[in-house]
Amino acid sequence: MLTPLGLIFTIEVAGRPTVCFEARQLREASELCQEEWFRSDLNALSSNGEPVYKIGAKLKARIANEAERARYLEASPKMEVSDDIFMVYLVTLDAAGLNTNE
Repeated sequence: MLTPLGLIFTIEVAGRPTVCFEARQLREASELCQEEWFRSDLNALSSNGEPVYKIGAKLKARIANEAERARYLEASPKMEVSDDIFMVYLVTLDAAGLNTNE
């Protein structure tokens, strides 16, 4: 089971709540939006046949709302402790781009 690092944040892609994760502060969460590897990973995923992220789309981090927080907390006991960022997608991912360890 994961131990809490801090707050749970949501990243919106073009205004759509897309993924949530834990971070210590908003600044740390916002920095993820600037990471090329993160944008590339999002670009490789699709939801309902559409890319989750299109080049140039605005990414914005914010504190997760109660429903998003509940989804994250529901999924987190299934994961083992890791140095990797544990993310819960708030959109339905297409199977072709889905990489699960469950």
